[in-house]
Amino acid sequence: MNETLTPLVRADHETPAGLSLGRKGFRPFFLLASAFAAVIAPLWLLVFLGVIHPGSYLVPIYWHAHEMVFGFAVAVIAGFLLTAVGNWTKQETAVGAPLLGLAVLWMAGRFAVTFATSLPRGVAAVVDLAFLPALMIALGRPIVRAKNTRNLIMVAVLGALWLANLAVHLDALGIVTGWQRRGCIVGVDIVVLLMLVMVGRVLPMFTRNVTAAASIRSHATLDRLTLAAMVCLTLLDVVKPDHALNGAVSAVVGVLATARAVHWGMQFAMRTPLLWILHFGYLWIPIGLLLRGWAVIDPAMSSSLATHALTAGAIGSLTLGMMARVTLGHTGHVLEASPWITFAFVLVTLAAVARVFGPMLLPAEYLHFLECAGILWSVAFAIYVIVDAPILLRRRVDGKPG
Repeated sequence: MNETLTPLVRADHETPAGLSLGRKGFRPFFLLASAFAAVIAPLWLLVFLGVIHPGSYLVPIYWHAHEMVFGFAVAVIAGFLLTAVGNWTKQETAVGAPLLGLAVLWMAGRFAVTFATSLPRGVAAVVDLAFLPALMIALGRPIVRAKNTRNLIMVAVLGALWLANLAVHLDALGIVTGWQRRGCIVGVDIVVLLMLVMVGRVLPMFTRNVTAAASIRSHATLDRLTLAAMVCLTLLDVVKPDHALNGAVSAVVGVLATARAVHWGMQFAMRTPLLWILHFGYLWIPIGLLLRGWAVIDPAMSSSLATHALTAGAIGSLTLGMMARVTLGHTGHVLEASPWITFAFVLVTLAAVARVFGPMLLPAEYLHFLECAGILWSVAFAIYVIVDAPILLRRRVDGKPG
């Protein structure tokens, strides 16, 4: 596969001028996303415990869900795609002032949603909804210019994510009803779909490159079936998210997602933190989908645990793992996780285990497991900020652009 995440090589005079933070999409967005993740988890715990009270624009639990999906996850996706599309097309997406402008627009959305009740009606929606179209333009232009039509699917996925976000805001504004929850569920589905696409593209390649295991391979038919089934599940959640059919389809996607990864070489990756965190992160996807199917047939199984397997587990682990890997690779460093970053990988994994399996095994200790998971998650991303912020804020160590 030629679409790797290796840095673009350009002449020095073509290097964008200005702050190093504006030289590549991953720099500002990974820094913002990780800092936001470190803050939002303890903030949600304070809301959940009744210590602080957010405004009434969104129901508190859906404010939490919205900000984790359309805030945190979207920022990581933006950083990744702004970097990757540049490499796929051999053209820049957004650098310098336009890139930093996108970052400011994302931050404005976070403040607008949090303080929506202090703003004129509709302002929070307008500000928050402006980011994804701007990102789509930044990504779409080089894709169209390069005739890289295969990757237009990424722009389409972002458009679907924007529609889910729009539904949440329309509900918050009283224009439609019942879409705060449904929009967040569909948002998670779309992010999972994007993870299934991207991890399938890169993880077998990453593992084969490091381990040289000849048995590592992808299965194109299973890849297509998995993605098609996930699209069906997303559409079903748009129509009626709590239907029993959705649980059955979710279980099918979970089985397919497991089957496609059988030959991805997870057994060879355990000695390499930058690999095992991605394999473990991917594993949370079928776990979450299968738990969701289980919740349909067993009333004792909380659908929230399935959701958090996909969010705290898959999204948390995969975003942290990819941010760490891309940060090293695109700044000229050796692809080897430091002890502190490895520790962060362990913490984010334990956070997901505590959030999903703790309440499942000991329901009476739910609150303690929630607090434990939130603290572990926050510390994991705080470690990334402390360790990798100096790297993100400096030029590449090898002197290349980017």
